[in-house]
Amino acid sequence: MRLICKTFSLILMMVITDCLYAESQKALSTYQKYINTYSDLAVKKQKEFGIPASITLAQGLLESGAGQSMLAKNANNHFGIKCHDWKGATIYHDDDRKKECFRKYAHAEESYNDHSRFLKDRSRYSELFKLNIKDYKGWAKGLQKCGYATDKAYANKLIKIIEDYELYRFDSNTSNKKTPANKSTSTSKKNEPAKTVIITRPIQKMYGILYVYAEDNDTFDKIAAETNMEVGNLKSFNEVPGDFPLQRGDIVYLNKKKKKADRPYYDHVVKIGESMHSISQEYGIQIKSLYKLNKKKENYIPVEGDVLKLR
Repeated sequence: MRLICKTFSLILMMVITDCLYAESQKALSTYQKYINTYSDLAVKKQKEFGIPASITLAQGLLESGAGQSMLAKNANNHFGIKCHDWKGATIYHDDDRKKECFRKYAHAEESYNDHSRFLKDRSRYSELFKLNIKDYKGWAKGLQKCGYATDKAYANKLIKIIEDYELYRFDSNTSNKKTPANKSTSTSKKNEPAKTVIITRPIQKMYGILYVYAEDNDTFDKIAAETNMEVGNLKSFNEVPGDFPLQRGDIVYLNKKKKKADRPYYDHVVKIGESMHSISQEYGIQIKSLYKLNKKKENYIPVEGDVLKLR
């Protein structure tokens, strides 16, 4: 009897695991389908209004549940924009309060266009348009601070979506959305003659790990060449995929990060616009260790005010 119970429990666990995996794959497929459908539209609006395509796509994914929300299906409203001074068609839906008024559009493109104008025409978002088009983190933080949403994790959710699906590749004028994820974009060839490399930036040390600071328009390929390293190793040490964009002042490690922070860094209070990756970079900790230390799954999104263990 005990053997039968154990066998049944094992089968049950396998069924549950398979179901969870299937649901996870379905969610990934839904998100990717949304990105494939609306990425060109987001890039078009970026050119017209100066809003990063990654931000537009991430907001669309988040606000519409990848196009599966009631507002997206019944009103083509992909950004959860309420009526306010709206004179067009409307729909009512429970949100912060019951039966709130939301804008209704004939087509999804109208929703994308209205979202862009909503941000462009309101003075409270004006500072965001002074940011670099590739600064998706600055835009995400700015949207939350300016009151686009009341969710304390709003900026961090946008950043996670952008980094998980590599949406930042749509913000580059030279990027190609068909480039496979997690592939190195290095153009170096084995038979090329060795080049003389002059290191123009200081190599520093923190937590016993060597690092450099990224400069304007920096890339991992450029840093790898300057430091005489393999670009694949450099990206591995910093736990980033293919064409991850660097901002001036970003830490780029030249060695593998640690499994826990050095003393006296015992914990970290999450701020607006932080991701598990940015926190791991700040303290020189491997991302998987940061999740493990805090008993969090990979779908966890840090919320402003959360306290994370570092060792």
